[in-house]
Amino acid sequence: MVQTVASVGLPIDETLMIQKNRLIPKKGLSGNEKRISIVTGTHGDELEGQYVCYELQRIIKENYDCLTGIADIYPALNPLGIDSITRGIPGFDLDMNRLFPGSENGSMPEYIAAKIIEDLRGSAAVIDIHASNIFLEEIPQCRINELSKDTLVPLAKKLNLDYIWVHSSATVLESTLAYSLNVIGTPTLVVEMGVGMRITKKYGDQLVDGIFSLMKELGIWSGEVKPPKEPIISDDGEVSFINAGSSGVFLPSVEHWKNVKKGDHIGDILNPLTGEVNERIEAEKDGTVFTLREYPIVSEGSLIARILA
Repeated sequence: MVQTVASVGLPIDETLMIQKNRLIPKKGLSGNEKRISIVTGTHGDELEGQYVCYELQRIIKENYDCLTGIADIYPALNPLGIDSITRGIPGFDLDMNRLFPGSENGSMPEYIAAKIIEDLRGSAAVIDIHASNIFLEEIPQCRINELSKDTLVPLAKKLNLDYIWVHSSATVLESTLAYSLNVIGTPTLVVEMGVGMRITKKYGDQLVDGIFSLMKELGIWSGEVKPPKEPIISDDGEVSFINAGSSGVFLPSVEHWKNVKKGDHIGDILNPLTGEVNERIEAEKDGTVFTLREYPIVSEGSLIARILA
């Protein structure tokens, strides 16, 4: 059942609506069912979650007898951004994931943020799906604030992801959806995967399997599920960053999610004008490349890769 979470008027007789699709058991609700909420589309250029929303609902509808709780699907928290392929909210120059928990008495974006928080409150788990931007490719991973790790890591381990990155609390922005929900006791997991402005089907399928595994753990799904893979779990101290020391065209020489040794050739920054190599980039330590530059044009300081030691 499609429901409207928030609705506000726009110029020229248009209306902005944030909608969700609520799937409930065939037998109806007794009032004691747990609820899982799948949210995505906060950034209009992150599309990986669109396929996940579709595939989850397709499988549930084909196996409705197995649904024993509530599944709420929110495919577009920022529909204007998705429609215009804009990361933020068009016309406001705002990143929606810097507005939470919002305010019902604030501006239009703040009002919408407040209504979203109100609607998600009380979920047994919220899966906040993001993709990377157009510049970087990310493996399927969950990012967790260390302040919430005791609650969230056991849930994240059910999601069939490759990696769980526990962030220092000093690096977590308090204005994000996940932080705002975790503060009020609604467990929220942030998933990052893929590349901006595209859909990576294999990553989506991997996460869908994991969501059903979590739903079964929570008592929301009674059907068969695939055993989730055992993720790598690390903190900030085990991650190193490689940044460009010059401008040019980056050409990688390693594959994403592959092991490297200290001194291995990561790639080159080329100068098309002179036909020279501006910079040879090498791994600074042993580890696995879990973030890799996808967009080739770089400036000094651009992130090239992250390596998990």
